[in-house]
Amino acid sequence: MAKFIKGIILIVAVVALFNVLYDYGKGYYDIYQEEYKGTTTTYDGDDVVVVIPAGAPVKTTARILKEKGLIQFESAFVKRVQESDYRIKEGTYTLNTGMSTLDMIKAMSPVIEVEEKIDTLVVPEGFTIEQIAVRCERQGICSAQEFLNEINSVTSEAFPYLNDVPEGANVKYKLQGYIFPATYDIYPTTTAKSLVGWMLETFENYYTLDLQARAEELGYNSYEVVTMASIIEREAKVEEERARIAGVINNRLKADMPLQMCPTVLYPLTNGLYDQSRVYYEDLELESPYNTYKYSGLPVGPICNPGIACINAVLYPEEHNYYYYHVKNVEEGTHVFTETYQEHIDTQIIGGPNGITEDMLDENGNLKEGIIENDSDDDSDNDDASEDLDFE
Repeated sequence: MAKFIKGIILIVAVVALFNVLYDYGKGYYDIYQEEYKGTTTTYDGDDVVVVIPAGAPVKTTARILKEKGLIQFESAFVKRVQESDYRIKEGTYTLNTGMSTLDMIKAMSPVIEVEEKIDTLVVPEGFTIEQIAVRCERQGICSAQEFLNEINSVTSEAFPYLNDVPEGANVKYKLQGYIFPATYDIYPTTTAKSLVGWMLETFENYYTLDLQARAEELGYNSYEVVTMASIIEREAKVEEERARIAGVINNRLKADMPLQMCPTVLYPLTNGLYDQSRVYYEDLELESPYNTYKYSGLPVGPICNPGIACINAVLYPEEHNYYYYHVKNVEEGTHVFTETYQEHIDTQIIGGPNGITEDMLDENGNLKEGIIENDSDDDSDNDDASEDLDFE
């Protein structure tokens, strides 16, 4: 009988604990949903003054609001901004702890008198910071050096993703890979500072919480994602091959094989302008942490600014056994993918798209000294390349 009573007491205790935990969890869920989608506004809270810095990404704004006690869940606020038509502006605002997050967003997104657009800056997928700087100067938006100065002035406080850049990484520009390819309207008041801020905000809008969660699932930080995506951007020319090339990168990394991808040589070789379309054997000895022929693993950082399709290819790669590929059709930009080096060579010999003949191979079946065709995407507007701009 005593055991029966103890059993009943244990069951009651478990049920009570479950109810407490359920109520506790439901309470947090309700608060999260209220911040994510709620519209209740009481205004009986406390006024709080917040300062939003120029160019601050939405994640930074969310962190500021949480530190001020205005919200509890940064992710709910970020999702709400990303899914809205509002864009938070820099400035000093007086908010209230009784406001809904929607009202806070509206308060920090003041309607500014619409200016007349005077120009459009097109940043294609695969453009580098260096190429964007040249284009800005060519279009009279700002000088190339002004653009680069603003690129170098951004800190991790304003753009937290910079914390993913390895400390001491010998990169040209820490923001390479994060300047999002898009079409940007230019107004009379547009400056290098506002333009860089807009580009980083655009990256934030596209690199959603769902993509961040997928990257975390794969064990990647944002810097690794944009680095791999930048290689794919310069290598892939057709949509269906992006995820396949991502799979090749994964296979080579897992097998401790050097990536040996030509764009990682061309980036430092051309000072980021990609105004050269071929790589020679002597170029493979170029001393650069970007050179994946000389150094194993990923390059030290991104070699261009990738678009969302290549970022998705990194996060959802094709699984296969390919380790090699070469051009199949130059005009179409398609590739032949193979599992072994011998297949890689065999599919290029005599009449192949790369024009390799048997007399170009040594006794071991390897290519003799000569030209290595660059598979990278050279469709970007290289008319912007300029030899008289000295990038630091």
